[in-house]
Amino acid sequence: MGGTAYLTSDRVAYSPAAAMKKRYATILFLLLAVAGFGPPDSAQQKVRRYRQAHELPLLTEYMALLAIPNVAADTASLRRTASFIAGMMRQRGIQTRLLPAATPGVPPVVYGEVRTPGARRTLVFYAHYDGQPVNAAQWAPGLSPFQPRLASGPVSQGGQLLPMIKAGEATNPDWRLYARGSSDDKAGVMAILAGYEALVQSRIKPGVNLKFFFEGEEEKGSPHLGEIVEGNRALLASDLWIICDGPVHQSGQKQVVFGARGDVNVGLTVYGSRRPLHSGHYGNWAPNPALALAQLLASMKDSTGRVSIAGFYDDVVPLTALERAALARVPNLDATIQQELGFARAEGSGQGLNELINQPSLNINGLRSANVGAQAANVIPTTAEAMLDLRLVLGNDSERQVAKVVQHIQRQGFFVTTDEPTAAERARYPRIVRVAPQTGYNAERTPMDLPLAREVVAAVQRTTTRPVVQQPTSGGSLPLHVFKKIGATTLTVPVANYDNNQHAENENIRLGNLWDGIETMAAIMQLK
Repeated sequence: MGGTAYLTSDRVAYSPAAAMKKRYATILFLLLAVAGFGPPDSAQQKVRRYRQAHELPLLTEYMALLAIPNVAADTASLRRTASFIAGMMRQRGIQTRLLPAATPGVPPVVYGEVRTPGARRTLVFYAHYDGQPVNAAQWAPGLSPFQPRLASGPVSQGGQLLPMIKAGEATNPDWRLYARGSSDDKAGVMAILAGYEALVQSRIKPGVNLKFFFEGEEEKGSPHLGEIVEGNRALLASDLWIICDGPVHQSGQKQVVFGARGDVNVGLTVYGSRRPLHSGHYGNWAPNPALALAQLLASMKDSTGRVSIAGFYDDVVPLTALERAALARVPNLDATIQQELGFARAEGSGQGLNELINQPSLNINGLRSANVGAQAANVIPTTAEAMLDLRLVLGNDSERQVAKVVQHIQRQGFFVTTDEPTAAERARYPRIVRVAPQTGYNAERTPMDLPLAREVVAAVQRTTTRPVVQQPTSGGSLPLHVFKKIGATTLTVPVANYDNNQHAENENIRLGNLWDGIETMAAIMQLK
């Protein structure tokens, strides 16, 4: 055969000469590698090596950001937070400015821009810096919402509080960093800015023009985001918005989410007598608003948890065949999560979590009427209150969905008002409920076959050996409709761990998720 290898239909014929050449090539490759002349590191390796060498300064900076209160109602602290983020951006060489709303007192958007010579596309990276209200008394011993602390693991599972790392010490990816906003959503701010820093310091040029957009009102429903975006249409021109908010999949796999549910809250107040009454003297006679509200709420769902309000699901836009196929590939961890959370039966008539977050929902956020526990008294209360949370999917309209709820309440025999009931109304109507809907927004969804979206999925996939989960929509809500109005296309690429306790006490970020998030954002910035 003259030392030549010939291809056959299913094998390569053996050649002693070719085998010898292959051995020599392998030896030469190893010698060059030992001498430092091996193949160049990939961009991903450079970013990771930079992050590993700078964990202490990155963590120190992040903890300083988390120490600034960011409750959505505290506008003064939010302005401090915005100024701190602007400083973080300027230190990284990003041209930065604040975009104010026309309405006084609104936290500004922190905006930045980096032009990449020769780039033909522009990406906007979004996160929000405001957070949910806090009740410090509910946090675990040793933890405080705005005093960031490291722990060896989840404190609910025996994790121990740790001292701050010192120079030269490495972190454990399973450590947790506890603070309000640590995952929702200052983690997004940090991952984006540190990802850009890692690229620049590793001498890797971004492949696209970059714009940074950090909002300060997301947890209030983004009531002024529209006026800021509309007032800066030209400035915000882009090919795609990358929304960095929310958790990765419960499996720990990274995910790209193509849409988000809409959201609107509705406050309900049911009325009884003008003053509290002794339950012995007036029980069985005076109407109890707590019972009336409980009966009303119970009428809104059946025993499986499906909403029984007429027409609640009628206008849902069905998932496409491509979206259904993607949903079928999402890992099903229902049994594991259910066991972890400690409840015996899930709602949904046999449907799983993955299917149910693609449907509209009705949740009771809270109930209040008189007192319980040590403060309980034998009274018939004067009022009972509840806050409903309506999550919307594509096809739902927030005002139309609220109207369905109001019509249901009326069908239960209640007089509905938007104001405190008058004396005449109290005398006329035996059952009264005040309905107070808040500002809401609708769902949005990006087509899964969009070429640029496929490129983002591929970029995220390069940062992990596990398959990237692709979700048609997220269970949570984001103000994507505002960006849609200026013609923007959005994708959500979350970084936080699924068990982060966002919106609740003991909010945390798993350090491994933060580090992975930095690498993910850096990878997306390298799109061409």
